[in-house]
Amino acid sequence: MRLRRHESDPGPEHETIAIGALDLEELTTLFAPPRWLRDLGRSAWLLVGVFAFLGVIIWLLGTTYEIVGPVVAGTIVATVAMPAVGFLQRHRFPRVAGAAIVLLGLAAIGVVILLLVLGGITSQEGDISQHASAAADKAQSWLNSAGVDESGSASAKSDVESSVPKIISTLTKGILNGIAGIASFAFALSFTLLALFFILKDGPSMRRWVDKHLGLPMPVAQTVTGGVINSLRGYFRGVTIVAVFNGFVVTIGALILGVPLAGTIGVVTAVTAYIPYIGAFVSGAFAVIIALGANGPTTAAIMLVIVILANGLLQNIVQPFAMGAALDLHPLAVLVISIGAGCIFGMIGLVLAAPLTSAAVHITRDLARARLAAQIEADEREGPAGADPTPTPAV
Repeated sequence: MRLRRHESDPGPEHETIAIGALDLEELTTLFAPPRWLRDLGRSAWLLVGVFAFLGVIIWLLGTTYEIVGPVVAGTIVATVAMPAVGFLQRHRFPRVAGAAIVLLGLAAIGVVILLLVLGGITSQEGDISQHASAAADKAQSWLNSAGVDESGSASAKSDVESSVPKIISTLTKGILNGIAGIASFAFALSFTLLALFFILKDGPSMRRWVDKHLGLPMPVAQTVTGGVINSLRGYFRGVTIVAVFNGFVVTIGALILGVPLAGTIGVVTAVTAYIPYIGAFVSGAFAVIIALGANGPTTAAIMLVIVILANGLLQNIVQPFAMGAALDLHPLAVLVISIGAGCIFGMIGLVLAAPLTSAAVHITRDLARARLAAQIEADEREGPAGADPTPTPAV
């Protein structure tokens, strides 16, 4: 910085200061916030945008759930059943015919399952409530014997009596109530079948369209969509095998112990297996309450051991063969992710959180592996080109 004297008045009291470019640059950053604060503010606004986007998605799902639910269900089933259509196509069947054959087979399986869940459980609702009431009475007497006052034991009894009817309502009426906003259950079912047929028939072309419009290089886009499809397919195929296994084990155990409604207990166990961890807890509580109300505490304790074995030790033996690397997530991570997604997105979040998170993990791993392979290939190409062709003279 230098001093410059004013030309019209050379007196020292009129001296002015000339500010250089470097001084002005320092002045511009004098009141600027520090970099960490700017990064924190930018990250905060990004989080606000993310939560606003999630809020819009939740609102859309809640508003259009009557349509989104059947489409999501059809997409999941079509993703799992797509290899069957490909198998028929490879054996000289047109894709439309193959999709129709697979659709009819899936519809028949769905009708059987629906009759087992809705018809079987609803027809035995009185017996279930009776056994639950008996279990509640025994629980109340145990609590009174343990020194719990009458109000506390009565509250526990009312909780037990209300739990099983809620489970029954969820299994038998929850599906119907969830689509009550649409004209009828038949319309929702037909909408699901329609979505399922078109996805089975046009699945490959739909995937190609998605790959082109992801805004990613084609190999990367194919890796992303392929990872999602493989994770969904492997996860739900494995869950189905595990659900059938758990239902079979629990049903056999109930029959051996002489627990009534053994078939109903097996159906509940198989259906709730599609909800990670929470479903096992609900079905286990259901089986133990029925056993306690019908045959007493000894049978209920043995039934509890069977449920724990079916959903614990035996499932850990079957699950690796059923799922393979389809999930590849820590059980604690699956539990936290499923509960969090269920709180935000409802039943869709509970069912899809684990496979979609697994897909994200697999996609990230595949892309990292591809990037590493490309880097190694580039280094190998540059190695011979960058090497000095002049031989080093021997000393």
